[in-house]
Amino acid sequence: MQDSAPILEVEDVTKAFDGVRAVNRCNLSVRRGTITGLIGPNGAGKTTLFNLITGFLKPTAGHILFRGERIDGLPPHRVFHRGIVRTFQIPRELKTMTILENLMLVPPGQAGEQIWNPWLFGFRVSRQERRIYEKALEVLEFVDLIHLRDEYAANLSGGQKKLLELARTLMCDPEMILLDEPGAGVNRVLMRKLVENIETLRRDAGITFFVIEHDMDLVTRLCNPVIVMSQGERLAEGSPEEIKQDERVLEAYLGGQYR
Repeated sequence: MQDSAPILEVEDVTKAFDGVRAVNRCNLSVRRGTITGLIGPNGAGKTTLFNLITGFLKPTAGHILFRGERIDGLPPHRVFHRGIVRTFQIPRELKTMTILENLMLVPPGQAGEQIWNPWLFGFRVSRQERRIYEKALEVLEFVDLIHLRDEYAANLSGGQKKLLELARTLMCDPEMILLDEPGAGVNRVLMRKLVENIETLRRDAGITFFVIEHDMDLVTRLCNPVIVMSQGERLAEGSPEEIKQDERVLEAYLGGQYR
């Protein structure tokens, strides 16, 4: 059952670039345990908003709260440690490493990262690496990439790279995942797998999702509620059916196809 309390709150957030407001006094919230969609035309400010939430950009004004605590202005690694992870429109896999290695690099605080630990605390390092290895295998099994565990990430298809992106987010037990156009360039077979994975993670692991997407069929199937952005502001919010019937949304984004 969805918690009515918001896990993420964006309050009067503005981001200006040389006087141009990519995000303009935006107010929205994401409830815990939901898969919330974020739609709007190119240039509406969606990815900029994700960059603000995850610390890649600092707001010009306004506040961002996660679990009631301010995170605006924190660097990305500190936002990551709070429990928020994200994917990108264009996957950023480590091309010359295997899929398994891509996952094993993710967990923070690995003892083997300290130069002396492998010599002084070899057993502890080995034990931790074994746990990470086993978890990576479980995650790859979950996203149906286990058969490609030793393949170089550069050799994956576009859809497989999107599954890899999702898999990497799961290596740090996040509370909230921000997905930036997960359906772009993904064939229908892999899309069904991606949707199933997201729905399972929300239902069984309690992960909250915030999803930028242009494919309205995917949004309708996956997201509720849906937030619409226009010119850096929240224009509308509601269920997929309510959004489809909103005249402002129909005129600006959906081209009247749902009339």
